[in-house]
Amino acid sequence: MSRSSAVRLDGGIRERLDGVIHGGNPARVPELVKGVLVDAMQNGLTLPDRFHTVRPDTYARRLLHRDPEGGYTAVVMTWGPGQKTALHDHAGIWCVECCVEGSMEVAQFDLTSEKNGAFYFERRTHVVAGRGSAGCLIPPFEYHTLSNALDRPSITLHVYGGEMDHCHVFEPADDGSYRRILKELSYYE
Repeated sequence: MSRSSAVRLDGGIRERLDGVIHGGNPARVPELVKGVLVDAMQNGLTLPDRFHTVRPDTYARRLLHRDPEGGYTAVVMTWGPGQKTALHDHAGIWCVECCVEGSMEVAQFDLTSEKNGAFYFERRTHVVAGRGSAGCLIPPFEYHTLSNALDRPSITLHVYGGEMDHCHVFEPADDGSYRRILKELSYYE
């Protein structure tokens, strides 16, 4: 994996994202970003061919756009059949996730307690999101899993409120708790 450079995000979408993210209404930013992505999907958002390539070993995380002011990044993830994430957080960064192609299973969790390095979660919601569906993850409600719901590739677009270069994954322990592990993130070409 590498710290690859971004491709040029379509001018209309980029301008709209810049407007809502730098527009001075921080409390509404995730909701407004969600509106931009849903609208882009309804108006035929297309991605360059390189974002359609599946990796056999893991889902592919590829940078689409990095805001020069550091306010957000847009990342495309390509998911092969059966590929999924572990239970994870977003390191305190808001995110809007949109299904561009295929279908994704999304399960959200609440952190119910933490004791001596053991974390306890309850699964709250589970949805299967199809093309054009979008959702917001706003800390502290950021714990979730994602998985490709199909036997063919799926593609998602994620807009983060900054550069998400790490997160925490939660590995299950035998006693029903989870152990938190720092995971460094980067991009595939």
